[in-house]
Amino acid sequence: MRMSRSFLVAFLGFLVLAVLIQAQDQSGFISIACGAPAGVNFTEPQTGLNYTSDANFINTGVSRTIVPELRDRYLRHVWNLRSFPEGKRNCYKINITRGSKYLIGASFLYGNYDGLNMLPQFDLLLGANLWDTVDIKNASVSRSFEIIYVPSLDYVHICMVDTGLGTPFISAIALRSLRNDIYETEFGSLQTYIRRDLGSNEGYRYDDDVYDRYWGYDDADTWYDNVDKWKQLNFPIDADSLVQNHYQPPAVVMSTAVTPANVSAPLVISWMPYDPEESFYVYMHFTEIQVLAKNQTREFNITLNGKPSSFKNVSLMYHSVRTIYTTSGISGKLINFSFVMTETSTLPPIINAIEIYRVKEFPQPDTYQGDVDAITTIKSVYGVTRDWQGDPCSPKDYLWEGLNCTYPVVDSPRIITLNLSSSGLSGKIDPSILNLTMLEKLDLSNNSLNGEVPDFLSQLQHLKILNLENNNLSGSIPSTLVEKSKEGSLSLSVGQNPHLCESGQCNEKEKGKGEDKKNTVTPVVASVGGVVIILVAVAAILWTLKSRNSKASMVEKDQSQISPQYTEQDDSLLQFKKQIYSFSDVLKITNNFNTTLGKGGFGTVYLGHINDTPVAVKMLSPSSVHGYQQFQAEVKLLMRVHHKNLTSLVGYCNEGTSKGLIYEYMANGNLLEHLSGKHGKTKFFTWEERLRIAVDAALGLEYLQNGCKPPIIHRDVKSTNILLNELFQAKLSDFGLSKVIPTEGVTHVSTVVAGTPGYLDPEYFITNRLTEKSDVYSFGVVLLEIITSQPVIARNQENIHISEWVSSLIMKGDIKAIVDSRLEGAYDTNSVWKAVEIATACVSPNLNKRPITSVIVVELKESLAMELARTKNRGTNTRDSVTSVTMNLNTEFIPQAR
Repeated sequence: MRMSRSFLVAFLGFLVLAVLIQAQDQSGFISIACGAPAGVNFTEPQTGLNYTSDANFINTGVSRTIVPELRDRYLRHVWNLRSFPEGKRNCYKINITRGSKYLIGASFLYGNYDGLNMLPQFDLLLGANLWDTVDIKNASVSRSFEIIYVPSLDYVHICMVDTGLGTPFISAIALRSLRNDIYETEFGSLQTYIRRDLGSNEGYRYDDDVYDRYWGYDDADTWYDNVDKWKQLNFPIDADSLVQNHYQPPAVVMSTAVTPANVSAPLVISWMPYDPEESFYVYMHFTEIQVLAKNQTREFNITLNGKPSSFKNVSLMYHSVRTIYTTSGISGKLINFSFVMTETSTLPPIINAIEIYRVKEFPQPDTYQGDVDAITTIKSVYGVTRDWQGDPCSPKDYLWEGLNCTYPVVDSPRIITLNLSSSGLSGKIDPSILNLTMLEKLDLSNNSLNGEVPDFLSQLQHLKILNLENNNLSGSIPSTLVEKSKEGSLSLSVGQNPHLCESGQCNEKEKGKGEDKKNTVTPVVASVGGVVIILVAVAAILWTLKSRNSKASMVEKDQSQISPQYTEQDDSLLQFKKQIYSFSDVLKITNNFNTTLGKGGFGTVYLGHINDTPVAVKMLSPSSVHGYQQFQAEVKLLMRVHHKNLTSLVGYCNEGTSKGLIYEYMANGNLLEHLSGKHGKTKFFTWEERLRIAVDAALGLEYLQNGCKPPIIHRDVKSTNILLNELFQAKLSDFGLSKVIPTEGVTHVSTVVAGTPGYLDPEYFITNRLTEKSDVYSFGVVLLEIITSQPVIARNQENIHISEWVSSLIMKGDIKAIVDSRLEGAYDTNSVWKAVEIATACVSPNLNKRPITSVIVVELKESLAMELARTKNRGTNTRDSVTSVTMNLNTEFIPQAR
């Protein structure tokens, strides 16, 4: 009895261990059997993969089953499917790990589940972008789509879109976590094009493959005129004896290979892409499967489309995996790899397996996750029954009903309108609405909402329209909302809420001093917005009459009588009271906005005069989405920082909806105008003048990062934000996007990406981690503009970035091709090289290799000193020289450009 019990314990322990091992093998796996009944989980007998029902990942669609006669031909996880007869877009939401790399697969087996034998066609979306079009050609043949993808959010949406060509459906979804250091690309995701076990006549997947990649076998349709020229080799390999690499191709796959049938001929693998413009990445897996004699060698070179590649003298080790892959995309009408035996080799080349992926670009970013989380919570709290699935804002064609979004060039889309009018809502106004921080319009009218109007609604800085009419709200309206309504910055509608009243009236009503008194305390009958409209109309009439009577005297008034006054009740700006101007003052300063200097996303800039001193007045446009936030940021920053290389703020206007900034006047416009020479009265800069401008701008940036405590990050350093005064002294401007690093010792802040394409730090764009080196990157781009006078992004089909263009010329050591040709050699070559080296260091993809601003200033001053020495000794030989320059830069930060 004791022995049997011990045996039982040992046996149970073995089973537990086996289960744990199996679970460990599938860690990072998500396997979903679509349409399987809720709560039904099973293990696929042939693969050992553990599948779960899709019930927890989607709440739409209908569970269906393929015809019985097909079940013997297919694995269990595709016997069911989920069909979507209703709705334009139906989506799965699957939680994953943001920033991790996944192999994502979607399978579709129609199997005549509906008995109609009508083969559908529909779109498959991954997040906000089109993954592929699912075109079912045969009811009995499954279709699979696979992609290597790095999600930017904590979940992925996989969506089926009805395009009017049949009812969408899906059979299975698989997500497999990959190592982040394999299948790397310059950009885009990788969609599986071909994956083959060469030399085999069978297909393999999990558990032979740890990543559950499916390895198909060769057929003549795959390759272009190659297969009949190959010879198959097969030498079984035990998985334990194969020395693997990070790609881990299965031992059973690596045990077969192909070699040329004609030993003296090259081994050729080629294919014809459907689209010659498409870009491909190729991964080739090798191992020596034969035991070679002492006098035998196998060595070969690999050529691509007849041209030598970097893959030369390739040799293989016995039972050790070697993976060779392209490091950038390749394309063409015919792509041809040739494996050519070297002169010293005695054996022909072999290849065991190959993977080919098509680059899939996803240009539309997902909606900002904070907005998605907020709107998802709102949907859950109120049980919204609208067709809200997938990404809320993207694609634009499938924008959620009741939403409107902004689509910035760089940032993620943001929700600016939420209209839930007549949606059957009940309960209190949920605080999750506050997380829609860019909200401009909120309509909750014609519902059954109760409780008080929450004060947190006043914290929505961009809110312009708030409609709460026809609900059961009670209590007093927050005074902050009432004040905003009265001053005209908020349209507030709260009528038909019988128990709602203005602050103060509710208190009188509670005193209960007689029926007559109660009758005089009237709830808000129409809306606060309606009352405000009447008040504004009356005020407008009075103001017009008054302005007519005083117009003549106003024009004659001396500018010295303009007196700053505070009209906006914004506590955060109270400390800057002395330099605030009224809107009427701004009208006088600008002579009724008579002369326009320029226009931008913030608004229009006008010429003005204060005591005969010219100023620039930038007025906020009402349609500027981020305008007020940038207005506040710039006022607060420029009121406390002062430097000769930062534009000075004379004052500002913050009166109702009239908001403007008054700067010192920069007579010579911005740097880009002069470099491009496209705006009439522009100046052509000598090399010395260019360096002086670069030093000025660098000093301004250095002050923000080192002279300010805490440091300030500009976030939008670019040539149009470097302004020039009458003496062509350069100053940094436009601080609306600036961020402060608030805590000592903190090196970065996490924030929504903002900036200008071309100047934006790629590291910041990818990680949302803003550092001082983000401004250094942007400054490096400006410095390259100063050196070359070239556009930041080439205006051609290639859209080459200026840093790429310069890097390609640095490799040739051709300084004349880099520097602005209009300078005609009038510069010290060593000075130019130093400037180029500084600029290329600044735009290094690795932020740790970028110099700090104090180093940039020192090196630019040295470059300027070299040029000044040349101009001082013009009589000496100034012939260009490409000899190396002694550098004082820390080589850890500054790569040599020559």
